[in-house]
Amino acid sequence: MSMSRTLRKFGATAALAVATTVAAPAFAAPAQAAAKPAELPYGQDVSNYQPTHDWAASGADFGIVKATEGVDFKDQTFARHWKELDKHKVVRGAYHFGHPKNDPVAEADFFLSVVGGQPAKKGDLLALDLETDDGQSAEHVNKWARTFMERVKAKTGVTPIFYSGYAFADQYGKGLSEYPLWVAHYDKPKGQVTPPADWKSWAIHQYSDSPVDQNVSALSVDQLRALGRR
Repeated sequence: MSMSRTLRKFGATAALAVATTVAAPAFAAPAQAAAKPAELPYGQDVSNYQPTHDWAASGADFGIVKATEGVDFKDQTFARHWKELDKHKVVRGAYHFGHPKNDPVAEADFFLSVVGGQPAKKGDLLALDLETDDGQSAEHVNKWARTFMERVKAKTGVTPIFYSGYAFADQYGKGLSEYPLWVAHYDKPKGQVTPPADWKSWAIHQYSDSPVDQNVSALSVDQLRALGRR
């Protein structure tokens, strides 16, 4: 998920408008009292690159951890992070790193099989991390993302969060605004990013990857939980 690996695309041209069918209602963050950036819920996201991450000392209100990638990569640290987040009462979520060259249904089912292998609880979040087009067209990537997320929602009842860098989301995210947005933009101060593409608001802003991916949410902790499992 770290942009130091694959997401240095903020300078990319956000071209190629994607034709879509009738758009679903845009995600709108639930109303809450205006909060200063320093007062927004704080979160971190990690993967096998941080196998011993200390959630007790993290100060995080929410944590989202990598579960899977593609059709066959299972993050070997997922189970540990999942358990630690629960132990320290941090709102938790699992994410899948998508590859549009593959079958989106196969990737979604693989993701859910791994997440489903761990204990679940009310408020658990699910997310798609989409940072690469795998050489596919913008229309293909857009349709792929929608198919993946529709599959996740159909199987779990949870509306997944869509994660990507600002420029990538702006180019490939047309018509996906019904899904809560987790946007990476390191050139903007935390909590001070405008939503790309068709989104009217953002749910999470990833503002730094040092020393670990850091985020703030425009939603309260309870509102974040409301996006997860019922």
